[in-house]
Amino acid sequence: MKYVIMFTSTPDLAADVTADTNTEVYERVYRWFGEHADVIADSGAELQPVSTATTVAHGSGGPVVVDGPFSEAREVIGGFSVIDVADLDAAIAVVKTWPPLELPGVAVEIRPMVTDYDQFEQ
Repeated sequence: MKYVIMFTSTPDLAADVTADTNTEVYERVYRWFGEHADVIADSGAELQPVSTATTVAHGSGGPVVVDGPFSEAREVIGGFSVIDVADLDAAIAVVKTWPPLELPGVAVEIRPMVTDYDQFEQ
């Protein structure tokens, strides 16, 4: 089953991490992708900083375009990947080894992908 794993962080807390720690963790992240290459179903992507985000949201007069993520958000998505594993337990096992989880404010959201669109085909 395919799952999207979204790597999140809290920018305020990430600012307290030293450059040396960031470099060391990032090197382990690079190795993590190699160690789990057998279940990674895509190349994923790292996103540009949240300051580059643009949001298009519902507005009473039509879509409204604003800079940045939703203002209520404390955590931001820094990247994502797709993994193909047997079940949610296997996805959790892979994600628990994500090196940045040792840093404050870091989390990984796991969400199953919709892969069956038969209901739309007639």
